[in-house]
Amino acid sequence: MISIGAFAQKDKIKEAQSLFDKGNSQEALAILTKTEYLILNASDEDKSDYYFLKGNVLKDLAVKNIDAANNFTLASQSYQDVFLYENESGKFKWTVKANIALKDMKASLVNGAMADFKDGKFKESAEKSYKVYLFDKKDTINLCNAAASSINGKDYNAAVTYYELLKKINFSGKGVRYFATNKKTKEEDAFISPKARESAIQQGLYEKPRTESVPSKKIEINNNLAYAYLEKKDYARAESVYNYVLELDPNYIDAYINLAYLKLQMKKDLAEEISSLGTTPAEMKKYDKLNAQKDDIARSAIPYLKKVLVLEPKNPDATKTLLGVYRSLDMNSEYNALKAGM
Repeated sequence: MISIGAFAQKDKIKEAQSLFDKGNSQEALAILTKTEYLILNASDEDKSDYYFLKGNVLKDLAVKNIDAANNFTLASQSYQDVFLYENESGKFKWTVKANIALKDMKASLVNGAMADFKDGKFKESAEKSYKVYLFDKKDTINLCNAAASSINGKDYNAAVTYYELLKKINFSGKGVRYFATNKKTKEEDAFISPKARESAIQQGLYEKPRTESVPSKKIEINNNLAYAYLEKKDYARAESVYNYVLELDPNYIDAYINLAYLKLQMKKDLAEEISSLGTTPAEMKKYDKLNAQKDDIARSAIPYLKKVLVLEPKNPDATKTLLGVYRSLDMNSEYNALKAGM
């Protein structure tokens, strides 16, 4: 029975290989998926053949942007199985090619994520970048790209997940980038290290080396995280993260403006709750309580807006917002003074 199963599996692998060679990757995958149970009792060498072909099929689908993020993950798992079974058998038939395929696939998916971002396909871009990060967690810039894509796509749940993970791994993005100009294309390319760049220059392929310092992204990461929490109406977490941003940079104007906006959003939510109340004695009592809270919250936005005007006296957003707060609280003298100074 095992022998019959082995022959059947080899026939199916040949059939799938033939379809794959003709460009019919989806049909090839269907055959491999249906017959995967037959591989359980096969030799390590046959398992290696099977998973290498399956990896190639899935890689081809990912490169063609067919469910790219998911097929990338499945392909990398298949190639990992190739490494496993060839290590166990001691016969390294596909290991080198599987390693090359993984590197090619990673580059393809990174490029696909960039293309999706440029085309405004932010969700797809985020998914691809995150899959690349899961495959190679040392390359943390892909997690940062996934977070940025999520913010741009207004997927605030995903943005919170990715930015919190960036904080957890203490990602800063600070570093050095190495560039040189390709003599043939006249375009500037990046290198992973100064040694790699020097090697390319010595080979006569590149010229005009340039080194660039990359500043820390900690403030940007936390500011975006706070904004994602704010959009989710998780005001407590948003306020906490904005305060941390101000610990990193006490003069970061965006954080002060967004803290004021946060308070005014809380006021708006209270106003909506107040407007839904009826006229029963209990509801009228609640009305007085909430109305007082509403004014207190509006008043708490004033220090943030004043701080912005200390740092940037002619900031139009802060000025306009502060005038609106003064007017809503009947702070006429403050309103007139600010108006006169415009």
